[in-house]
Amino acid sequence: MDRLHAIEVFLEIAERGSLTRAADALSLSLPSVVRTLAALETHLGVRLFNRNTRRLAITDEGRAYREHALAIRAAVAESEQAMRQAQAEPAGSITVTASVKFGEMHVAPLVACYLQRHPRVEVQLLLLDRVVNLVEEGIDLAVRIAPLPDSSLVARHVTEVWQVIAASPALLAAQGLPLEPKDLAAQPCIRFGGVGDPGVWEFSTDGRRERVKVGGRLACNTVGANLAACIAGQGFARFLHYQVIEACERGELVPVLQRHAPQARPLSLVYPRNRHGSARLSTLVDHLCVQLRERLDGARHAGA
Repeated sequence: MDRLHAIEVFLEIAERGSLTRAADALSLSLPSVVRTLAALETHLGVRLFNRNTRRLAITDEGRAYREHALAIRAAVAESEQAMRQAQAEPAGSITVTASVKFGEMHVAPLVACYLQRHPRVEVQLLLLDRVVNLVEEGIDLAVRIAPLPDSSLVARHVTEVWQVIAASPALLAAQGLPLEPKDLAAQPCIRFGGVGDPGVWEFSTDGRRERVKVGGRLACNTVGANLAACIAGQGFARFLHYQVIEACERGELVPVLQRHAPQARPLSLVYPRNRHGSARLSTLVDHLCVQLRERLDGARHAGA
């Protein structure tokens, strides 16, 4: 028995309330429809319709099966549409958002590379240090570095982005080098709201997680302000590694507590479910996923 065909026959009968009308709609003979329905009921072990010479009525089991059958038909149609679109040349516009620093360092050059390969695609890149509402703000794709709450959005995991605690050489000379995460509780720390709870920093030592409550006289909400204040010696600060790598290479900042790695954060590509199947979106997501993983995992190994 062709089960997809049987599902189509069943749904047509349920929608039209008649074996004869279902046969006409499907361009099948009435005996063929009757045989298919009988085979499906035998396969499922339930009666889907109560029928006699004058009346056809769907059963409770038939109603339950209809819900599943509709979902299957929709999934098949979506898969077929996705395959057809995947074969088409990507075209049209995409709006992409990412945080400012990460977007400048990684997303913008990768988008430029993508556009060279796909001349019929246009991209609007919005770099914002805030979480946007993709649906309300008309965003097609977001690059997010944070745990994702359950939602109707589709999220494709790329890799993990590790965090760094850093301080200026002058601050370390004045305050001393912290040896354990708990030492930060007594040190001036800059509370940056862009990476989790600004007042609680999480660490991992030999697989053991530790939460340290930090304090300080300065709190900020942008990466640039966090970086400038840390370089100026205002306190220890927490960064995603790409935000601070250049300052560390120049000697303006020094990583600390590297044996007690702060909790890594997931990097995901997030988009509304109704955008799924778009050739331009799927090709851009594939491109960013591969290239971002290579860039960030390569940087991790180089810095290890």
